[in-house]
Amino acid sequence: MTKRTYKFSNTSTDFYLANGISHLKKITDIKATVLITDEHVYNAHTKRFKGWDTIVLKPGEEFKIQETVDAVVEQLIAMEADRKTTLVGVGGGVITDITGYVASVYMRGLRFGFIPTSVLALVDASIGGKNGIDVGVYKNMVGVIRQPAFILHDMVFLNSLPQVEWENGFAEIIKHACIKDAKMFAELEKNSLKTYRGKQKLICDLVQKNALLKTKVVQKDEFEKGERRLLNFGHTLGHALENQYELSHGQAIAIGMTYACHISEQLCGFKQTDKVISVLEKYNLPTYAAFDKQKVFDVLKMDKKREKKEMNYVLLEKIGKGVVKSISLKQLEKIIQGL
Repeated sequence: MTKRTYKFSNTSTDFYLANGISHLKKITDIKATVLITDEHVYNAHTKRFKGWDTIVLKPGEEFKIQETVDAVVEQLIAMEADRKTTLVGVGGGVITDITGYVASVYMRGLRFGFIPTSVLALVDASIGGKNGIDVGVYKNMVGVIRQPAFILHDMVFLNSLPQVEWENGFAEIIKHACIKDAKMFAELEKNSLKTYRGKQKLICDLVQKNALLKTKVVQKDEFEKGERRLLNFGHTLGHALENQYELSHGQAIAIGMTYACHISEQLCGFKQTDKVISVLEKYNLPTYAAFDKQKVFDVLKMDKKREKKEMNYVLLEKIGKGVVKSISLKQLEKIIQGL
């Protein structure tokens, strides 16, 4: 098993890239571990959970709420889970979020790890230690920043992933390319979803590149005081749209990136909006959308990136170079109304 260890402020995370769930028993004691997954993943890969204590949740963002957390806690109590128990989230972003959050609050903190099963979770949700839940239309309003002990990549889980979930994950890959990696952006222009789905090595390399890109950003700025904010490109408007309009995360972020490009034209002289839009469309992601601007602004202004009357908004100077601009809420409201 190849292991890479990345250090954070007060802990470290072991990455096992391109391994199998069969390796899990080398990382954690099967008798003191509880797996948390959802019905989709469990039903598609039941054999892989054999022998492990498993909690199976209903799938979907609408279950990323306190009620689910309470239900998991009750099951852990029934299983007599104690401070020596390890929780492992096997699933997409919703599962990794809930698992990390429960592990942080149950008995004041358990060891936990992730086996991300979607493109989105592999390149984004499982990395960086942000774990939390939604409150009404407010995404990730409650949560913690706490790093997993390990992340294991088993690419076989992607075989059961529906097309729409591939698209969902590629929104975050395109985001990473926009803010940090012009070379990767050129690779995305050249290839297509079909190419990546058909070539195991290609998707493996792309996932690893993205996972390491995000990890390095988080290492420099774990608690989001500076550079880590760049990872929110497309997310400020995107999150405000996501729960109000029942979009998938990737769809909402793609629309958010489209409008962030237009705001970048106004505020940073960005000249490559067409390129970003054509890559989003190539990966079957939405770009422009009709939405209630006032309603969306009212949710957006409660975003965690707000500081008093200013919003830290992520914009692009050019493809591969993201910047954070502080925009007053007044000016931002004007800009949103004008989109």
